[in-house]
Amino acid sequence: MRDTARGMIQNFLGLVERYGFVPNGGRVYYERRSQPPFLTLMVESYCQATKDEKFLRAALPTLEKEYNFWMQNRSVALSVNGTQHLLNRYSVQVGQPRPESYTDDLELAEGLMEGAQEKLWAELKAGAESGWDFSSRWFVDHHGNNSGTLKDTRTSHIIPTDLNALLCRNERTLASFHRILGQSTGVERFELAHRARLVAVEAVLWDPQMGVWLDHNLLTDSLHPTFYPSNLAPVWAQCYSQSSMGEQALHYLQESGALKYPNGVPTSLDNSGQQWDLPNAWPPLQLMLIEGLWSLPVAEAKDLAFDLAQRWIRTNWLAYIKYEAMFEKYDVTGDGKPGGGGEYEVQLGFGWTNGVALQLLDQFGDRLTSGSAGLTFDLGVALLCGAVCVLL
Repeated sequence: MRDTARGMIQNFLGLVERYGFVPNGGRVYYERRSQPPFLTLMVESYCQATKDEKFLRAALPTLEKEYNFWMQNRSVALSVNGTQHLLNRYSVQVGQPRPESYTDDLELAEGLMEGAQEKLWAELKAGAESGWDFSSRWFVDHHGNNSGTLKDTRTSHIIPTDLNALLCRNERTLASFHRILGQSTGVERFELAHRARLVAVEAVLWDPQMGVWLDHNLLTDSLHPTFYPSNLAPVWAQCYSQSSMGEQALHYLQESGALKYPNGVPTSLDNSGQQWDLPNAWPPLQLMLIEGLWSLPVAEAKDLAFDLAQRWIRTNWLAYIKYEAMFEKYDVTGDGKPGGGGEYEVQLGFGWTNGVALQLLDQFGDRLTSGSAGLTFDLGVALLCGAVCVLL
């Protein structure tokens, strides 16, 4: 598997060398649309497992090239109390229907003026770039409120908490790469960038009353007081300066109403019909929450992290014994129920579902249970076989 991981990373590095970023997919019509910049953390995971310093040395210039793309093409300067801060957003300036969903986009834009159609299509592409395609998270109505329908998608007008938390973690990781390689200039550059990001995230995205980070609406210069698991991404990325912030975010999650579902944490509390909303729960967001909570030096947070891991593995297991498949997303309102909504039928397979299940089994496997004495197969072995068989 290490060779497989290395080969995949090399493919991504090759794409960055050619396009400056990892495209939204391996097709020519994605050449102006990225996806969340996780490549730096992929290299980190690989190098932690292999101690392959030669590979790191070769990859680092390409990782910096991707970072530069985000800072040069997806950044926004904001002023707070007279201080300028630089943060990032998703933004694709291509005002045409998505080739992969051409008819859907044409139908959605029907009735809009020509200029409005082009703006909507560009915003839909930005939503696809975010990975959250689609969600009420990106809706901004004509009053500037976080509401509306898919036709009100305004992705590029929102500064997302999770993207900036990810880039914050990338900056810290890039500094550590340079430190490993003895490159002091690179260490200084990315430590400065990381410190600036910490200040910016706190100044622009932190809400002291709610005790959590929130998406920032550029149109209204205000925060969206809406629950999304991504609000806690800075906990996962450890992108905060005061330990009390992590504990406040824990309290926010406990009071949010999102923990009442026994089968996972929903992607929002708005049942909009979009797939990145209630009732769907997505594996990467579950893992982000679990890893973030586990990182807090508070027993209550670690207990909740395990509880969420138990809920998620149980959901995966119940679906597996019903369908003999792993799904890309699950419905938090039903035991082992595949997710739905959005533009296509739920997919099975599934890479990130298998990866999250394997990681949780590795970390908590000695404590996890199936939740039912009536199940005849060992939970860990069965899910492990199910996930690995799909990979082979």
